[in-house]
Amino acid sequence: LFGRINSPVFPQLKKILDAKNDLSVQGHPDDEYAMHVENELGKTECWYILDCEEGAELIFGHTSRTRKELEEMIQRGNWDSLLTRVSIRPGDFFYVPSGTIHALCKGTLVLETQQSSDTTYRVYDYDRVDDEGKKRDLHIESSIKVAMVPHVGTRVHPTVQEEENLTITHYVDSTFFTVEKWDVHGESGKKLPGFTLVSILTGEGTMNDLPIKKGDHFILTEAKDTVKLE
Repeated sequence: LFGRINSPVFPQLKKILDAKNDLSVQGHPDDEYAMHVENELGKTECWYILDCEEGAELIFGHTSRTRKELEEMIQRGNWDSLLTRVSIRPGDFFYVPSGTIHALCKGTLVLETQQSSDTTYRVYDYDRVDDEGKKRDLHIESSIKVAMVPHVGTRVHPTVQEEENLTITHYVDSTFFTVEKWDVHGESGKKLPGFTLVSILTGEGTMNDLPIKKGDHFILTEAKDTVKLE
């Protein structure tokens, strides 16, 4: 059903993240580090911005040029100078490879595709405290070890392909996942490269004659190599 993939777990997670407040600033390890230290997969992910407040932004990368400089800026708490903020709008797409220091900010609704891993190193949590006055645990040493230094932004250049009653926007094709958006306007068919995770972002219709609508999420297995869309 899943192409006999060489993975200790199902390799992907899909999430909808609704950031009511600024989320903690994080970094994730790659496969080699995560398997050696955490006995887990690494964590490369990507975000499709479903919706956001006007003026919303996210944290994507940092300004330090060396690991020593990164460590010093973190120790001094020089966050405004260290963290790179990027303005966003609905429909934007970000590829977030392991090692990227990043965070979603308040007022952002995101569809996330990621490697199937819970390994997260928290760099900064805005010095927030809980009801008992306690701060959340940070993982500064691990974050510095796995961080991409200097930060190299992975620019995404979407390409658009027109097929019969189907517009395909191709965002990324990496070792870990391929992400596309399909805009269906009529009857169409699509050849599948392998098992495919699907999230319906808007509208309604049918897939292989089964009804689908906004908010549905499912997997197309390799039992069929094509899918019928309407």
